[in-house]
Amino acid sequence: MRFPPRITRIGAAAAVLSALLVGGAVTAAPASAAVGSICYGALPSQAYDTLELIEAGGPYPYSQDGGVFQNREGVLPSQSTGYYHEYTVKTPGSSTRGARRIVTGQKSQEDYYTADHYVTFKLINYGC
Repeated sequence: MRFPPRITRIGAAAAVLSALLVGGAVTAAPASAAVGSICYGALPSQAYDTLELIEAGGPYPYSQDGGVFQNREGVLPSQSTGYYHEYTVKTPGSSTRGARRIVTGQKSQEDYYTADHYVTFKLINYGC
C-alpha cells in the first residue's frame, strides 16, 4: 500500500491545539478567506508527482517552484512573508506552467491545491 508522501505531517487542527496547549498565539483566517478542502485521492495525478518532489526537496521542473508565495489575493490565512511556498502542478498539453499549483505552509505544514491560479484553494486532506 502506498502512503501519501506527507501523511505524517500534522494537520492544521493539531497545530491549533498545540498552540493552545502551550500558550501560543493562534491567528484566524480573515472572514473573506474561503478555503475548501479536497481529499488526497481526488487530486489530479500530476499533483502526486509535485507532492513527491516537495517531499524529496526537488529537483523541480520550473525555476519558480519553491519560491515564496505572497498570498496577495488574501485567500489563504494571513501569515508572515516566507510562510507559504508554491510549486507547479503540470497541466497535460499546456506549453506553459498552467494554472495548477500546490502551496505549502511551513509552521503547521499544510498543503493547499489550486486549479485556477490562486482564485480558490483547497486544503489537502490526507485522511480521506
